[in-house]
Amino acid sequence: MLKIALLLFAIGAVGGLVLAASVLRGRIAPWALSAAHAALGASGIVVLLFVVLQGAAAGRIVAALALFVAAALGGFYLASLHWRGTIPPKAIVFVHAGVAVTGFLTLLSAVLGL
Repeated sequence: MLKIALLLFAIGAVGGLVLAASVLRGRIAPWALSAAHAALGASGIVVLLFVVLQGAAAGRIVAALALFVAAALGGFYLASLHWRGTIPPKAIVFVHAGVAVTGFLTLLSAVLGL
């Protein structure tokens, strides 16, 4: 299940790069891409949550889940700006991405046993 979560987050990250590129150009990204990015991230969080609730999750998996939840909270804020037609501050986009990438690398290290 952890590999499925990694795959969901990796595909979502590709969409996140396109979304971030739009913001850096001063444009609002397409809603469909934003919704797909959010759905992939939420799906990955649900998969990780199932792993953690089974009780056999290592500390790094729990840490990755916490980081992804924190990134999702930032994503909700970014989506609220998107909904209002406002281009979000670049700093918020970088923080959201940084937290998500940290979560991904933490999960990857747990899966690879590093």
